[in-house]
Amino acid sequence: MATQRIDKLLTSMGLCSRKEATAAAKRGAILIDGVVCRDASKKVDPESTQISFCGQPVCYQTHVYIMMHKPLGVLSATEDREQKTVLDLLPASYRKRGVFPIGRLDKDTSGLLLLTDDGALGHALTSPKHAVDKVYHAEAEGLLGDADVQAFAQGITLRDGTRCRPAKLEIRAVREGYSDVLVTVQEGKYHQVRRMLASRGAPVKTLERLSEGPLRLDAALQPGQWRELTQEEIALLLAHHVT
Repeated sequence: MATQRIDKLLTSMGLCSRKEATAAAKRGAILIDGVVCRDASKKVDPESTQISFCGQPVCYQTHVYIMMHKPLGVLSATEDREQKTVLDLLPASYRKRGVFPIGRLDKDTSGLLLLTDDGALGHALTSPKHAVDKVYHAEAEGLLGDADVQAFAQGITLRDGTRCRPAKLEIRAVREGYSDVLVTVQEGKYHQVRRMLASRGAPVKTLERLSEGPLRLDAALQPGQWRELTQEEIALLLAHHVT
């Protein structure tokens, strides 16, 4: 791998600023292969060099990939002056390295949200041409049936004239005036799933995203919790969606 300046490397990983890296080097807080390095501009190969910063080993990652169980009431944004965002649920180091949510979930929608600092992957997952399946579980008012399944398969036209791509509607249960359904779409128009169901006379009461592409929400994650993807999950995601 190409060599990088130590200060740039530490900054890209969200561990400190370049000024802080320089100060750490001067006080002997950076070790390179066990030897004190007092020059933060020194270039190293991060994949073959053991680096320690302020007593902690530095595990180099070109990019980070995060799975979050987004809770209700939190914005899928990098920052907001008045409301809490998904980045507020992460350690500050992730914000420093430029992590962002891939696509968005509405404030009133919970479930799987992927975050990364990999711009290529973010584009691949949100670009309509890649046709990435996104599966949602919804509980909606009204009794949905075969005609609604067919309408989704043909492509719903919303009340404002917006045309949606063909989608899949799976009716799991109908009871006491409510329909329990799964909706699979391959695009992410504004409030799309809610608007599609509303157009069939079934306004949404609860909505949760269960999966995106090959990844399904980890059942062990409670709302507001997150974890980094495993190497196997990252490989699967990249194999499916980065071309």
